[in-house]
Amino acid sequence: MIERTKQEVITNLADAGCDNEQIEQFMDFLKSGRKEAGLSLLAKHRRFLLDCYHADQKKIDCLDYLINKMNRNQ
Repeated sequence: MIERTKQEVITNLADAGCDNEQIEQFMDFLKSGRKEAGLSLLAKHRRFLLDCYHADQKKIDCLDYLINKMNRNQ
């Protein structure tokens, strides 16, 4: 892998919230030609992020409910 491309991948993974261990593991998978293992790692992290997103969305929904209820009672 070209050094610039390698740095771009690392930056992308960091921007996606991957920690150093995940980044190293992914880069090792790429280096050893284990594309499927790399894709599996990315899918696992994506599911984690989506679970966090849904949990945060539920919190926002709770706040929206309370705000609406308080606004209607004024």
